[in-house]
Amino acid sequence: MNSLILRAATRALAPLLLMLALFLLWRGHNEPGGGFIAGLVAASAAALQGIAFGPVAARRMLVLPPIAVAGLGLALALLSIVPSAFAGLPAMEALWAKIDLGGGAYVPLGTPLLFDIGVFLVVLGSVVALVAALEHQPH
Repeated sequence: MNSLILRAATRALAPLLLMLALFLLWRGHNEPGGGFIAGLVAASAAALQGIAFGPVAARRMLVLPPIAVAGLGLALALLSIVPSAFAGLPAMEALWAKIDLGGGAYVPLGTPLLFDIGVFLVVLGSVVALVAALEHQPH
C-alpha cells in the first residue's frame, strides 16, 4: 500500500502499541493482561508496519527471524518450570524475589513473568511470521 497518511500514522502508532504491549506484559499475573495479549498488541504494531512499509519492515522490527523469536519464547516458557523443580515444588509453582529499589519500594519478580515473556515471544514471532507470509507478493 502506498499511502502517505498510513505511513505517517504508523510512525506514531507503532511505538505507542509497543509501549502498551510492554505495559500489558508487565502487569501480567497481578492484573488483567499478560504475555498472550501483549504479544498480540506487539504483533499488531508489526502488522501495521508491514501494511504501511511492506513485509520486510515487519520482519525488521524483530532482531531475529520470526520463527526464531517464537522458538526462543518457547524455550523461555519451558525454562520457567526449572526453578520450581530445583526447589522441589510442583511444576510451574510460582517463585518470587523482591528487588529492593530503596526507600521501602521493591519490585516483585518471579517465574510467572518469565513464563509470560515466553508466551509473548511465541505469539509475537508466530503472528509476525503469519502476517509476513500473507503479505508476501511473489515477483
